[in-house]
Amino acid sequence: MYQLAQINIAKMKGEDINAPIMKDFVENIDRINQLAEASPGFVWRLKDEGDNALSINPFPDNSLLINVSVWTDVEHLKQYVYQSMHAEIMQRKREWFHHIKGFYYALWWIKTGEYPSAEKAAKKLSQLQAKGPNQEVFTFNTAYPPPPNTANL
Repeated sequence: MYQLAQINIAKMKGEDINAPIMKDFVENIDRINQLAEASPGFVWRLKDEGDNALSINPFPDNSLLINVSVWTDVEHLKQYVYQSMHAEIMQRKREWFHHIKGFYYALWWIKTGEYPSAEKAAKKLSQLQAKGPNQEVFTFNTAYPPPPNTANL
């Protein structure tokens, strides 16, 4: 059995997360994370001692914020991203984040019960940026089904 992992990144406009320009974003993080956790299909999310991932960054660029989570399937994640209050808050992303050219998120299948590290997720995003979508890493627009369940063969 498989579940869907995802990473997304954002490049802050502020010099760090405590910059005044980032205030409204930071004030909404807990609410959006709680919404994710209560959403159908949610399994897990990467978090630090602050119950978010603001202090976790596997990239050399300190202005990048990451989000890594696991969902039961593409449709549930897509529903959360585009049809929940998450979509409403992300309409304001230009206030807080610079535009990223190319892929800023990646999706991939993992075995049920596994959870990706920030470093593994960053590698998946780099793989997507280098090679484009394929069966190993993809986007909503190019989603692949999970690998066949070979446990019973």
